[in-house]
Amino acid sequence: MLSHKAKYALKALLFLAQQDENHISRTIEIAEAANIPKKFLEQILLDLKRGHFVGSKQGKFGGYYLLKSKNEITLADIHRLFDGAIALLPCASLNFYEPCSDCTNESECLLRHGLMTIRDETLKAMQGITISSLVKK
Repeated sequence: MLSHKAKYALKALLFLAQQDENHISRTIEIAEAANIPKKFLEQILLDLKRGHFVGSKQGKFGGYYLLKSKNEITLADIHRLFDGAIALLPCASLNFYEPCSDCTNESECLLRHGLMTIRDETLKAMQGITISSLVKK
């Protein structure tokens, strides 16, 4: 399941993706439109900024805007940023790999191979869904 943080990040990105290209959205504007608690949104936007998904402008007319194209931001990107690995076990993960302490022969582990199949299919689906494709629906 997606964490609340990842879900709210996606909602914020969807809001930003629907704005005019040069529009800079204030935090309160995003919070109200996407129904996200403002303080929690501020933390999320900072994480998105550190991940180079959004940029910000300071000052009276400051706020946030998409830094990365809405055609390039995928569900997999956001899941990894906020929730970590897509795989169900660390031994089946591409980016967060760790061997299992109770496994005697990883290359022959039937559970690992099954979970790698699930990871591959899930990753394929999540990489195929962009912010842009969600806005169009």
